[in-house]
Amino acid sequence: MAKDKSPKKIEIVNRKAGFNFHIEEKFIAGIQLNGPEVKSIRANSVNMGDGYCYFNDGELFLKNMHISEWKQASYNAHEPLRERKLLLTKRELNRIESKIKSKGYAVFPIRLFEGERGWMKLEIGLGQGKKTFDKRDDIKDRDIKREMERGRF
Repeated sequence: MAKDKSPKKIEIVNRKAGFNFHIEEKFIAGIQLNGPEVKSIRANSVNMGDGYCYFNDGELFLKNMHISEWKQASYNAHEPLRERKLLLTKRELNRIESKIKSKGYAVFPIRLFEGERGWMKLEIGLGQGKKTFDKRDDIKDRDIKREMERGRF
């Protein structure tokens, strides 16, 4: 009797993104990674809470996403906080860049996942930062929703 060895899908979510930003648009981008970085991602050794994206010469880069070093990578060890290039179409890059130039917009990672063909993909969001009172309103709405589900209202 053979076991079904279907590979498990990787999905790492940045929970801070929805709390700190109003997400207006989402894009799916490819990401340039080294071999040991992919191994670390598959071991869930990623922290993207402080990650953000910026433009350099018309290309989009991801900064401050921490991918831990893979212990078995001998001479191929990577730097955990290195900048990683994001792969988007020219039309998407132009659209994002024009929005960023307007006041208050930021590009930030939302989730890192494995695509259908096994490539690592990054979902990025374009939006504006929330103010303190917006965050309090979100917490209040979430608490009310939780209480209603419990049947206390």
